[in-house]
Amino acid sequence: MADQKATVVLIHGLWMTPLSWEHWVERYSAKGYGVETPAWPGFDRPVEEIRADTSEIENLGLEEIIDHMEEVIEGIEGPTIIMGHSFGGAIAEVLLDRGLGDAGVGIDAAAVRGITKLPISTLRSAFPILKSPANGHRAVPITAEQFHYAFTNTLTEEESQPIYERYSVPGAGRVLWQGALANFNPHSPLKVDFKNPDRAPQLLIGGGQDHVVPASVTEQQAKKEGKAPAVTEIKEFPERSHYTVGQEGWEEVADYAIDWAQVQLDAA
Repeated sequence: MADQKATVVLIHGLWMTPLSWEHWVERYSAKGYGVETPAWPGFDRPVEEIRADTSEIENLGLEEIIDHMEEVIEGIEGPTIIMGHSFGGAIAEVLLDRGLGDAGVGIDAAAVRGITKLPISTLRSAFPILKSPANGHRAVPITAEQFHYAFTNTLTEEESQPIYERYSVPGAGRVLWQGALANFNPHSPLKVDFKNPDRAPQLLIGGGQDHVVPASVTEQQAKKEGKAPAVTEIKEFPERSHYTVGQEGWEEVADYAIDWAQVQLDAA
């Protein structure tokens, strides 16, 4: 695969849209990669439109999102690198488990089924949706204060505000509830085979200052995924928050991810 540039598929997370990858798209395109940023169903609209009309996403679940991503990836010719952030990272893990992609990177990846130790900061970040079971059928916005705690805690509130205004959208409540209940559902859409011998190489990136997916969660996932004979590696950036794909210094994370993936493709 060394003679053909791969296509990078970037999957966004909860409370975000493909716009969150705008810097990465430009950087990877400049390196010669094809780049796809498929939206979750209903999120393929401008931020302002989603905020004004959430009817398309109020009952959106992980099954529909994962199946949509699978369809997108199956339509790509040539080698494919799957990258996801937050819930997009968990989705990337599931897609790799399905045999898709030639390499994969989960960045601050939400917990898949089998990860049982979640820190208080994770639960606090999820509280806007998990505080009410009725939110499982709603699109729930996050306030600027909640966004600052969950995503941009290494910045000041003043620095966080324009980021919130540019990127944040209501989150599909069903997705978060499915994640929260994954360990109680043997058929959870977040179920993966940690011993899968056929999945592609996988890198899990964690942030030491991340409130939503603390590095301890990334470490748990890497340990579980490491049971497979496939390549599994972990990289921690100690000073980075959950907004690692956009905060100052994002270039280091983006370059580490793509360089790692390219090494795996060159070795195949």
